[in-house]
Amino acid sequence: MAFQPRGSGQYKRTILKDQPKDPPKTTGSVDGQAMSGLVDTIASAVRTKLISQGVPLAQSYYNSQKEQKPATAARPAPASPVGTGVHGQALAAMIDHTLLKPDATFDELKKICDEARKHSFATVCVNSSNIAFVADQLKGSPVKPIAVVGFPLGAATTESKAFEAREAIKSGAREIDMVVNIGALKSRDYALVLDDIRKVVEASQPYPVKVILETSNLGQDEKVIACALSKAAGAAFVKTSTGFGSGGATADDIALMRRIVGPDMGVKASGGIRTHEDAEKMIAAGASRIGASSSVAIVLRTPPAAPSSGVKNSGEKKTYKNSLY
Repeated sequence: MAFQPRGSGQYKRTILKDQPKDPPKTTGSVDGQAMSGLVDTIASAVRTKLISQGVPLAQSYYNSQKEQKPATAARPAPASPVGTGVHGQALAAMIDHTLLKPDATFDELKKICDEARKHSFATVCVNSSNIAFVADQLKGSPVKPIAVVGFPLGAATTESKAFEAREAIKSGAREIDMVVNIGALKSRDYALVLDDIRKVVEASQPYPVKVILETSNLGQDEKVIACALSKAAGAAFVKTSTGFGSGGATADDIALMRRIVGPDMGVKASGGIRTHEDAEKMIAAGASRIGASSSVAIVLRTPPAAPSSGVKNSGEKKTYKNSLY
């Protein structure tokens, strides 16, 4: 990975032109320990190189937790072994109760905050424009407000993502879910992707950042690289989906992401998780957090309501492509 320095401690975005157009696909032949060691080595090498070029890097979130352990910071639960069920309050504590449709009303936002308090969900995840209202609704409860940043496309400038993250933190957000720059990742402009993530991580300190990869748009190698760059940039989690893409979380993707980032980083499964069985499948594959709008149905094991996005059902008109939550 070649990075070239330029003025004021910045570095030039460099595409790895020596890579073949279609890089060899990753296989399942590398065991989890070897994969974790490889990613750690890559992440460490990237960080060391950038520091040597004068690029200020955020301290790794989890390294900072080991040293400081601030009471306000959230650390993901360890992945459950395959076949181990997670139920009741333990499951609720792993759920980000989510409402991200653009026409969400204050009444709907109040309702999900009330549900989150009642069922002791980990967080309530909303668009950044709604974070102040949600933070006020959750005041005095252990439920944390989450804001999404650069959502849902990830195509905003790095500066605007960092600004949005800072504003969300000022308004009460205690976790940030940012969307990776998918176009830069696919163009192999890894310096841009890394810089994009690390600046949001810095803007969000001391609170954790989840990097949404939109896995349905990525090949296997792109998923591996995105996870490695997220780890190098100091993110706390990697996350599958926005819920607005062409696909949601899969157990295979969660297992791959867990193998890549190792046991310390969080892995969030989001998109298409509507039942208790869906959630258990993701947790068994390695997820430490679940993003869902059907959270109440998941913990109570009841049939989920029709998606709030307006998915076509009995002639109902589809308004927004947000059927995955």
